[in-house]
Formats: sequence, structure tokens, C-alpha cells
Amino acid sequence: MQEAGKRGEMMDERIAVAIRERVKENKLRCGAAFHIVKELDVTPLMVGKTADELEVRLSRCQLGLFGYGHGDEKKKVVKPAKEVSPELEQAVREGLVEGQLSCAAIWAIADRFEMPKLHVANAVEKLDLRIRPCQLGAF
Repeated sequence: MQEAGKRGEMMDERIAVAIRERVKENKLRCGAAFHIVKELDVTPLMVGKTADELEVRLSRCQLGLFGYGHGDEKKKVVKPAKEVSPELEQAVREGLVEGQLSCAAIWAIADRFEMPKLHVANAVEKLDLRIRPCQLGAF
């Protein structure tokens, strides 16, 4: 059964149940959100919107951008890389759309270079570029 969300849209109850099962302190970790995506074969944006409708905050971004502080403290763990290889810089720049690199593009680059997503995010930070949009709709 589906229920109406705060915007009057119908919410997929399967996603809502999966979120409620994983939420801690009214927060859903990004990694848990993507487990729901795979488990239910839904889009990341559907999970993000459902979390929003449930007034659940996303936390512990896999790119290190948000969700690492306590209380009102907003903290990101992404830090500029000390160096960025020419190959990685080229891949990042090729993935830019209107001067920004999407989370999905970062994930693809991380897979291609067999490195953690956070390392690619650190390279993006070093190159003074912006990451958006978020696959879950967080930013």
C-alpha cells in the first residue's frame, strides 16, 4: 500500500519500509540508501525522495561531502588531494557537464581507475570543481 507524502505525492511503501528498517537517529546512510536501490530495483532518486518525504536525513555521503558531523555541525571529510595524476584529471574534466561533475560520474571514474570514490572526490576538490547533482537528490 502507498501513502501520501508531505507533498501529497504517493510514496512507494516498499521503499518507505526499507528506509525505516535502516534509519538510525532519523538518518539514513548513503550506503544504506544504495543497498535499497539494489534490493528493490528502484532509482536512487526514488529512495532520496522517499527519505525526504519521511523527513529522514541522508548522512555519511560516500563522497565525503556531508553527514559526518553531530547535531548542527555540518562537516565534510572530502579534502583536496595532494596530487592528481594527469589521467585522473583528464577523466574528471571529460565528465564535466556545465562545469560540474555528477556523483554518478565520480562513481564511474572510481570504478574505471579502481579507486575509492572518496579519492576521486578529493581530486575534484583539488581541481576546484563542484560535485552535483547527487544521485539521491541531496544536492
